[in-house]
Amino acid sequence: MGADAQARTETVNSVSNQGWDGGVVGGLVGAIVMGAMIWLQQPAVLDGAIPAMYTLEGAAVGWVAHLLHGALFGLMFVAFLQMPLLNRLSDTVVTAGLVGLLYGGALWVVAAGIIMPVWLQTLGFAGAPAVPNWTISGSLIPHLVYGVLLGVVYPFFAGR
Repeated sequence: MGADAQARTETVNSVSNQGWDGGVVGGLVGAIVMGAMIWLQQPAVLDGAIPAMYTLEGAAVGWVAHLLHGALFGLMFVAFLQMPLLNRLSDTVVTAGLVGLLYGGALWVVAAGIIMPVWLQTLGFAGAPAVPNWTISGSLIPHLVYGVLLGVVYPFFAGR
């Protein structure tokens, strides 16, 4: 194999081995635990608010949507980790878990605190929270747990 072909193969292998599967798996693991925490504390979120984002109803729809959100946010986590500084910080389970903790906090601020309430208000959902929805007693801890689990799972798939 020529040097150019080998370099292209290495580039493709490098891109395909960036831990994207770890983002999905870690996102699902985190979403399952986070969902269970929210289900026990505020079942109306998974029964009503999340399905309402898609103009649907029911806990099954809420769980499926929540798990899909978890996987998508896991992929976004991996995309952020492609930045050189963050990539270096995700070399170990501990540091990746800490980066995940920060990521979970950022999701709580942006996604749960601003995007979800605006989305629900736009749809006219009666139980839509105020904007911003940054009540500490709400979903902060579950979002942090999601981030830590995502970060801890990721290195096992990224070859770290």
